[in-house]
Amino acid sequence: MSTIRRAILSVTDKTGLPEFARKLSALGVELISTGGTAKLLRDSGIAVKDISELTGFPEMLDGRVKTLHPKVHGGILHRREDPAHVSAVAEHGIQPIDMVVVNLYPFEKTAAKPGVAFDELIENIDIGGPSMIRSAAKNFRDVAVVTSPADYNAIAEELAHSAGSVSLETKWRLAQKAFALTAEYDSAIASTLERISEPATGTAELRSAGQPGAAAPTSAEVFPPILRLQFRKTLDLRYGENPHQKAAMYSDGSGIGVANGRQLQGKELSYNNIVDLQAAWDLAQEFNGPNDAAFCAIIKHTNPAGAATGKTLEEAYKRALECDPISAFGGVIGVNRPIDAEAAEEMHKLFLEVIAAPGFDEAAKVRFATKKNLRLVEVIAAPQTWVLKNVSGGMLVQDADVRLLGDADLKVVTQRVPTPDETRSLLFAWRICKHVKSNAIVYARDGQTVGVGAGQMSRVDSAKIGALKAQLPLKGTVAASDAFFPFPDGIEEIGRAGATAIIQPGGSQRDAEVIAAADRLGLAMIFTGVRHFRH
Repeated sequence: MSTIRRAILSVTDKTGLPEFARKLSALGVELISTGGTAKLLRDSGIAVKDISELTGFPEMLDGRVKTLHPKVHGGILHRREDPAHVSAVAEHGIQPIDMVVVNLYPFEKTAAKPGVAFDELIENIDIGGPSMIRSAAKNFRDVAVVTSPADYNAIAEELAHSAGSVSLETKWRLAQKAFALTAEYDSAIASTLERISEPATGTAELRSAGQPGAAAPTSAEVFPPILRLQFRKTLDLRYGENPHQKAAMYSDGSGIGVANGRQLQGKELSYNNIVDLQAAWDLAQEFNGPNDAAFCAIIKHTNPAGAATGKTLEEAYKRALECDPISAFGGVIGVNRPIDAEAAEEMHKLFLEVIAAPGFDEAAKVRFATKKNLRLVEVIAAPQTWVLKNVSGGMLVQDADVRLLGDADLKVVTQRVPTPDETRSLLFAWRICKHVKSNAIVYARDGQTVGVGAGQMSRVDSAKIGALKAQLPLKGTVAASDAFFPFPDGIEEIGRAGATAIIQPGGSQRDAEVIAAADRLGLAMIFTGVRHFRH
């Protein structure tokens, strides 16, 4: 193992750097640094040589050129066991650099800023950093490349216990990590820049789907020609959907959404737990507007067993449970409010697998603590963008179904107009129906589901099953359908169940027959022109 005698330090994320540099210096390592990193080290009382002293050339062009120099890359890249390399660097006065401590400009963080200026985005593309990282990683047998503050302590300990050396095994692990970092960084840059229609000096407007008020972009405008995905494994799961399947969870590193949720208590999440947790959270987020009441969804196998609003979260939960208390057993809950003591007290009475919420107050945590296996997960809301689905040999990608109904979408097509109470219930049922597997029929009344018919091959069967599952009176309910009725029989089944109004997309070749059936039964019906298939 070769001894680390000289290190170059140039970082954007300065977490823990002074402590690490102090340990290197104590081991006799000469430190070379740039710009703000050098200033931080000097201010911390650590001796450091400026990069210009090494290269004999000043930092220039607002810092764009400082490490792109033969005396930097020659010092990193030359192979110590190759006499020709050693002779060449000696001839040109190039000193060996044995460790590179570098992390990169925060391009992704910059790109995520609302209204970021195009020039600011471009200036946050790091050039020198990735070049040094790749040089060091390529020459990993001779050079240790450290790209994460999380590695500082382990590297310092190894140096202290190995007379200032780092093992080949460690250097290889660091090189693998370094190449993964630069690949992820380049992917983020390419994916971001290809969403900008043309260079500009103003705001860097990124093309994206589902922006309210904007003209509908084409698929070519929304989706890049090359789909680059970068995720880090955060959790090895016991198994997948079934015990004979292996599984893991990966994160995009954003800190938001289900994959980045914070588990407060309970046993390890399973694959199916996470799938249901996502369904519960998605439905709860359907009710996250400033004027929405407290809302609770109880999910089984990705479908709502019950969902309801209430003046309080406790009331919303109790009303959701009333819909189907049998199916709710072992369910997954999603809510749109932090859970308080009163809601926790009620939820505590039922066996539940997971509760997903934007927060839990201290009293709720104390109440749930007696259920050691119950998983509590805090989730930070994430904007819905793309939905991805595996197919053999590739991937399907679509923008998320975030289409909201406006007043202009609601077209009354029957002789009878829905009452204001019916209209409110219809709009509630419509929001729930969007999250039920197709074919979907939802019976509801006054912000509460009454019966849910999910995932049937026939829409009329979904209407029958939704009515059959109902534990509350069906008379006076309304019904929502995720797609049009191909025949009048679905309308007739809903009328027999006791519903008085229906909301559906319309668009069937037999719409006239369907409307006539509704008129014959005295039902009010609204067409939305919007379909919500969920496969």
